[in-house]
Amino acid sequence: MMLTAALLLLGALTAVVAPRLLARADWPDREPVVALWVWQCAVAAVLVCCALSMTLSAAAAWHAVGGHLFATAPRAVVEAYALGTAGPWAATTALALAGAGLWSAAMLLREIGRARARRRRRRADLLVRAPLLPGEMTVSGRLVVLESEQPDAWWQPGTPPQLVVTTAALRRLKGRQLDAVLAHEQGHARARHDWLLNCSSALADGFPQVPVFAAFRDEMHRLVELAADDTASRRFGRLTTALALVELNEHRGVFGPCPTPQAHVPARVHRLLTPPDRLTAGRRLRLTAAAALVPVVPVLVAFVPGLRALG
Repeated sequence: MMLTAALLLLGALTAVVAPRLLARADWPDREPVVALWVWQCAVAAVLVCCALSMTLSAAAAWHAVGGHLFATAPRAVVEAYALGTAGPWAATTALALAGAGLWSAAMLLREIGRARARRRRRRADLLVRAPLLPGEMTVSGRLVVLESEQPDAWWQPGTPPQLVVTTAALRRLKGRQLDAVLAHEQGHARARHDWLLNCSSALADGFPQVPVFAAFRDEMHRLVELAADDTASRRFGRLTTALALVELNEHRGVFGPCPTPQAHVPARVHRLLTPPDRLTAGRRLRLTAAAALVPVVPVLVAFVPGLRALG
């Protein structure tokens, strides 16, 4: 079927073009929330192309699948898809894409399992280092202070979620800087950025040879931090948020000449201190709407033969 090949070609084209367009654009750093949405829509379009191609290939290869898929369709629509003319490659394509889908689901389950195991280990360590006092109850948003010489702060998800901060961080964070750190971490929690990171990591780890998934993972890690920075800066100011970032990361050597795993921190500080102009509300709305239409395109392509048959 030519339609199956067209869908695969459309998916490959989207996987190649979308990352390049986003890399050349000057607005993702200015509007990280919109950029997160656009990236998700682009990757969703690639996955929808594969899913539709798998479904139509399976319908062409096995009459049982085609019968269920087109059970209520008029005869003219069924004939328009020319299911009986598919070659032996239809079954191979369907099985290959189905295997890729199952592999993606397995990678996602593995990533979720790893994240939960990490949370359990950190929560167990937290209970050992900062046990509850007799009669004390854990409440959502509880601030937990750990004795440590390393300035650090993080949001501990779970039931209930908690903000953990070290004594070294308390000594370094001044004024409303601690509030900015709290707002940053709560921004991650409210937007469920952990799910974005899990999904992007699952795709990148499951298909390391596919560049779009690696770029998706890297951009998700970067953009969620920018979005959380904006959440904190809107409440407590850009200077306060930037100083909090400096205080928490200066000891890691991120501001030196040698690259580190946290090399993105100086760029985040510079962005906060020299804020770029935001896009207008109208342009943000247009970008959001245009991105939402991207996954719809392969669905429309898949319906073209049936719509033509219906006149």
